Amino acid sequence: MRFGGWQKSSLIDFPGKISVVLFTQGCTFRCPFCHNPGLVLPEAFSSESITEQEVLSFLERRKGKLDGVVISGGEPTIQKDLPEFITAVKALGFAVKLDTNGSRPSVVEQLLHENLVDYWAMDRKASLARYHILAGLAVDTSSILKTSELVMEATDAYEFRTTVIREYHSPEEIVQIGKELAGARRLILQQFRSAVTLDPLFQQATAFSGEEMELLCQSVRPYVGECSWR
Repeated sequence: MRFGGWQKSSLIDFPGKISVVLFTQGCTFRCPFCHNPGLVLPEAFSSESITEQEVLSFLERRKGKLDGVVISGGEPTIQKDLPEFITAVKALGFAVKLDTNGSRPSVVEQLLHENLVDYWAMDRKASLARYHILAGLAVDTSSILKTSELVMEATDAYEFRTTVIREYHSPEEIVQIGKELAGARRLILQQFRSAVTLDPLFQQATAFSGEEMELLCQSVRPYVGECSWR
């Protein structure tokens, strides 16, 4: 496993649990609005990466004080030893949440089959027809659909997430995302943050207001079980 950073305690990243958040290096996408370019671009990777053993030793010491481990990125599913690492984490007694962009359904299917993940968070960048715009490259949207279906059919412990940018997500676009996720248990709309972006031009993009975010949620609620914003 290649970790580019971590947050040693979080109350908000894993619903109902105090967790450590691990950020893996490398990604299959190049989302121009990404606020973690140091985890995406190989030339920006830190030379002082955190080792797997360092993480496991930390978890051993934090038994009874932390409940869960969030594996985020980057894109965790490109790490070839992800299943083995999660197995080691769970052997220590921690629940695991995985954040994924959904681009590698075969890995997701393996993790589901082995019951290794306790909670899933999957990004939905845009409607399928416009996915390439906000993923920053050509995307096999059948993979996105497959991963969505796998998670929805296998468990109730999941959420979909869409980072909403005024210049790229019209109200009609948000409704289309909701329609494509029809029947999903939960969709969370996230306010865009412009402080750091992979593409500097996106620092000029803007967020919706809180009132507008609530209206967007209302437009999606006919299609999904729950929609909230943060």
